[in-house]
Amino acid sequence: MKQYTFSDMNRASGEILEAALIEPVTLTKRGKDKLVILTADQYRKLIGSSHTKAYDLLDAPQDVHQELMTGLDDIMGRDDA
Repeated sequence: MKQYTFSDMNRASGEILEAALIEPVTLTKRGKDKLVILTADQYRKLIGSSHTKAYDLLDAPQDVHQELMTGLDDIMGRDDA
């Protein structure tokens, strides 16, 4: 991934944006990564790749509760079947 400074962005934004169309680029400030520029398709792929969901205990669907309880029973060595 190519890196540019904020100053580079001020001087050559067109070049940096063109580079971001090819691959993600990092913008740094004072030597630290601050921003990543990537295409909309790359962003959608990135956020769509996570299949993990978090639920509040009271709001979780019944199948999630059942899967959790089955897993806990397996860990505890219980077999109520």
